[in-house]
Amino acid sequence: MTGRRMAVTMGDASGVGPEIAVRRFAEGRLGGDALVYGDASVLARVADVLGLDVPVRPVAGVDECVEDALNVRDLRRLSVDCVTPGVLSPEAGAAALAYVDRATRDALAGEVAGVVTLPMNKEATRASRPDFRGHTEFIAGLCGAEDFAMMLTVPELAVTHVSAHVSLREAIGRVEPLRIRKVIDLTHAALSRFVARPRIAVCGLNPHAGEHGLFGSEDEEIIRPTIERAAADGLDVSGPHPADTIFRQAIRLDRHDGVVCMYHDQGHAPMKLYGFERGVNVTIGLPIVRTSVDHGTAFDIAWQGKAFTDSLGHALDYAWKLAERVD
Repeated sequence: MTGRRMAVTMGDASGVGPEIAVRRFAEGRLGGDALVYGDASVLARVADVLGLDVPVRPVAGVDECVEDALNVRDLRRLSVDCVTPGVLSPEAGAAALAYVDRATRDALAGEVAGVVTLPMNKEATRASRPDFRGHTEFIAGLCGAEDFAMMLTVPELAVTHVSAHVSLREAIGRVEPLRIRKVIDLTHAALSRFVARPRIAVCGLNPHAGEHGLFGSEDEEIIRPTIERAAADGLDVSGPHPADTIFRQAIRLDRHDGVVCMYHDQGHAPMKLYGFERGVNVTIGLPIVRTSVDHGTAFDIAWQGKAFTDSLGHALDYAWKLAERVD
C-alpha cells in the first residue's frame, strides 16, 4: 500500500477531533499520507481560532492530494456558522457519521489504505440515528462483518472484549461459548501478525473468576470449557483469570500478549488508567483496517488548544502497521 492515503475522519465538529487534526498537521506530525474526511470550512475555522497557519485543501479524491497542505475530502455537511465548540449538535453528530460512512466505503473500494477515526458524540449522533451504538458496530455493519471485536492496544498489551457497547445486563447474557471462542480466535489472528505464538489470557466474568462457583456459575460452566477447547485446538490460551490481577500479570510480569475481557469496562478501565494517551482502539475481524484514538470528544476543552494529539499519531502508526501486514 506504499504511496496510498490513510483516511482520518474528523469526528464531531463540536469536539476536539477537528482541533487534533489541525494541530497535528501544524506540528508537522500528521503525516503526508493522511487524508481527512470532514468539512474543510470547519477545519479552516479551527485553524483560525487557534492562530495556526494551516493551508486547508479540499480535494475530491486521493489523486488531488498535495504534501504541503491539510488534504480534506470535503463532504460539505456543515455550515461553519452553525458549529459551536463544546455544544452538543445533532447536525454535527449526523455529519460525523457521514464522514465515517464515506471513509469506510472508500476503504472497502481500495481507495484508501484504512480508516482512523477521531471521536464522535453518541448522543449527538443518535438524534438522527437512534440505533447508533458506536463506531465499531457501525463500521462492522457497513463491512458486512458479523464476527468482529473491539481491541484496545498499548505497546505492551492488547485487550479484546466479548461485548462492548451494551448494558451490563445484556453483556452478561452475551457470555456464551460461541461468542467467547470467536473473540479468542479473532484475538489470536490479530496478534499473530506480530507475535509468533500469542499468549492469550481470558478473564472470568465474576469476582475472582467465580472462585469455583462461590460467586456464580458462568466461569466454570461456560468460560472454562470454552478455553479448554481452544487450548486443545493448539492455541496458547489460559483462564478464566480474575480480572483484578490479570493486568498486573500481563503488563508487569509479561506473561500474556493479549487479554480477552467479558465486557466493556472490565478491559477499558485498566487500559485507560495504564496508557490513556498511548492507547489505540482497533476493530478486528473486518475486511479493512480500522483504528481509533482512545478518547472522547472532550467538549469541555474543544477548540482551546488543550487536547493532546499523540493518540492520533499512535492510531495512525498502528493503522499503517496493520495495512502493511495485510499486504
